[in-house]
Order: sequence, then C-alpha cells, then structure tokens
Amino acid sequence: MPGKVLIVDDVPTNRVALKVKLAAACYDVVASSTGQDIVSLVRTIRPRLVMLDADRPGAPGLAACRALRADEELSGIPIIASGAPAEGVARAELMRAALETGADAFLPKPIEETQLLARIRNLMRMREVSEELRLRDTTSRALGFAEEAEEFARPARIALVARDIATAQSWRDALASLLPHRISVLDRHSALNETTPALQDIYVIAADLRHEGDGLHLMSELRSRRWSRHAAALVVLSGPDPALAAMALDLGAADLIEAPVDGRELAVRLTTLVARKREHDRLRRRVRDGLKLAVTDSLTGLYNRRYALSHLARLSDRARETGKCFAVMVLDLDRFKLVNDRHGHAAGDMVLRAVARRISDNLRNVDMVARIGGEEFLVAMPDTTEEEARAAAHRLCRLIDAEPIALPGSAAAGRIRQTVSIGVAVGDGAGRTLVSGGEESNLALEAMIDKADKALLLSKAQGRNTVTLGRDAA
Repeated sequence: MPGKVLIVDDVPTNRVALKVKLAAACYDVVASSTGQDIVSLVRTIRPRLVMLDADRPGAPGLAACRALRADEELSGIPIIASGAPAEGVARAELMRAALETGADAFLPKPIEETQLLARIRNLMRMREVSEELRLRDTTSRALGFAEEAEEFARPARIALVARDIATAQSWRDALASLLPHRISVLDRHSALNETTPALQDIYVIAADLRHEGDGLHLMSELRSRRWSRHAAALVVLSGPDPALAAMALDLGAADLIEAPVDGRELAVRLTTLVARKREHDRLRRRVRDGLKLAVTDSLTGLYNRRYALSHLARLSDRARETGKCFAVMVLDLDRFKLVNDRHGHAAGDMVLRAVARRISDNLRNVDMVARIGGEEFLVAMPDTTEEEARAAAHRLCRLIDAEPIALPGSAAAGRIRQTVSIGVAVGDGAGRTLVSGGEESNLALEAMIDKADKALLLSKAQGRNTVTLGRDAA
C-alpha cells in the first residue's frame, strides 16, 4: 500500500465514493464522520494524509484542521480540504478559509479524480522529503551536534513569471500590501539566469507562457538547476484543467492556482510555501552542518581521522587509475607536553590552532590536512612525487619554526617558538609504497601511514624539527 488516508466527512455516500476511488489506487483508507475527536483518531491510526470536509469557514472539518496544525506531533501531516460551499458562501471565501486554517489544498466538490490523486501523490512526496530531513536532523542531534541558533528571517524572494509583463505586474500589485517579501517580475530568460536578479525562494509561473504548457517546461528546467532546485514553484493555470493540473503536480509544482488570480488567495498560498521552504532550508543546513561536524576537528577546523582515512582510500584509487604518485605526511609537534605543563591548556590550544593554520595556508588547495591525534597531523598530497613531498615537508618545518606563536592573554604572556617533526611516505601509481628493498606487494593504507609514522619517529630521534622519508625509516 502507498499510504494510509483518513477521510472525514459527515455524508456516508461521500465517504464511500472517495474510499472506492482511493482504494482503486491502492491506498489504505479509513473513513470517519466529523462527530469524532479527529485529533485523537489521527493520533491512533497515524495516516499519511487526511481529507476533511468543509462547506463554510466555521465547519467542524476546518476546526479539526486548525487543531491538527496546532499539535506539534501531528502538524506535519498533509491535509486536503474539500467541499461544496453552503448557501451564501462564495467558493473563493471557502477556499481561503481552508488554506488559512492550515489545509495544504482545497478541492471543490464534486472532486475530480485525476487531480485528487495527483494532489495526494504530490503531498505525500513532500512529506517524505520533510521526514527524511527531520530523520537526518534527529540523527545529528543524537550524535551531540548543537542546534543552530535562531536567526533573523529575511524577506523571502518571490519571482513572478507570466505570459506578459503586464500580467505579472498585476500579480505583484495585488500582493504588494499583503506580503512582506521581495517580489520580482521576470521573463523566462531572466528566470533561468542564476545571477539576475538574486536567487529566488519561490517561483510563480504561468502554465502557458509563449506556448501552451511551456511554463511547466520552465519549472522543470528550474528544478534541474543546482541553484534553483530547492526553490518552490506555484503554477498558475489558465482555468480548470484537471489533466494539466495533475501534470504540473507530478512534475514537481508545490501548489496551483487558477486565473484570474485572486491576490488574497495567492498571498495565503505563498505564505504557506515560504514557511515550508524555510523549514526545509533550516533542516538542510542542519544536516549539512551535522555532516561537517562529523568529519571535522572542532578545535582546529581541520578534517578528523575518520575523514582522512576515507579520503586517502579515494586518493589511492585515483592514483591506480592515473598512474601518478601520491604522498602522505605525518607531522607531530615537538615537546608539546611542555607547552601544556608550563603555559596551560589554553596556550596549548592556541599553539595547535596556529600550527594547523600554517600547515593549511602553505599547501596546495588539492592537499588535504587533518588532525588525527592530540598533537599529530596528517597531510595527503595527490599527484606528488617523493622529491616534491620532501620539499613541501621541509618548507613546513621552516615556516612553522620561523615565527613565534603569541600566547593567549595579555602581551606579557609572551610568545613561544614551536617546531614539528615530519615523516613522509609516497605511494606510486600502482598503489604501492616506495620503500627500501623495492617491495612489489600492494600495501594497505594503514601500512603506508605506519611507514610515515616510523619515519616521524626517526625524525624525533634525530633531534626533531626535521623530515625523514619512509624509505629511510625501513
């Protein structure tokens, strides 16, 4: 089954008709009347989507919608409101009331089956995206990554793309007093240009631009571009067209509205899309930052051992493909324990950060630097010969020793000179380590790092602040 759907409607024949349509599409359907406690029912059966009946702004179905949106645990469930306006109630008024209470969509009765099923598919896909992002976010927090601080919500950027500039400007004029966001009028060419104007959060696109349906092609183009793939698209239909509406939703439209555009309805729909976009952006940032924290050393900002080993494995694979050499350096701060003992751990942290910065600033962009132990660093250098690695290592020794490092606190705290010892191992294009004796067997990356470690120990034994090659430590 693709998902469980709860239908809430006081008219039994409506419930039966909807149940038949959805069951034919393999949905697991539960039907209920509005007389029940909808929040408790939803909490019990855990539907993937809820359909509520409403014939007037104060209908019980809309009250249930408002209650579901107010419940933190259930607020993410997609809701479709449907109904035929009661006497004296305009359809536009009922639609706005449904959207303002939190419904994701309003479908007038009788419900057109093609558009209904497309709406359900669309809303369930969006829910899956939200749940996946929240799951990753929960994992990051479970691993101890801090929650990001609340930031000022900038005005959203909304682009209007209509058949002609005059129509788009009329939409902008209708929204001017209703939304606090930055609204731009664009043509198709400008919408596809990533630099003019600023990148957009929401695109409002007419389904028909120069030709019938070509607005959907524009939406697909935007969804394929790296810089606009996460922007939401609201498609403006020329009139009732269930087939085109279903196509737009299946191609990724976040919402639909029919022309002539009512400014208040468009404002409500855009407010919902902006809130959803901000939530998804926030979750993506937290997932991205969580992944970064998982592979980053918090003190120095360098990669950690976990990332370094994974990166070296990829580097070795590429070396085998290209036939080029790559190098590994292992660096250790000389007599670092004395820094902590004499000046305190704050001074030790300052020295570690300063050394990390000097290493990073004096290598190529393609070189990877990681902190793999307390005062131990590792550098991975692609496309690097033994002589190039030796020269780079000697340069790092000189640069780190050249300038004393200021200690934290007042000027009276002074400055200390820090040196490093370095061991170097080089792998050839066949994935072998260049060691004495001309070993021909393929060695694991751990063995290569071990070779660099042994060279590092020899550098220490030879008086520190020096470089030793792995072949010399064999």
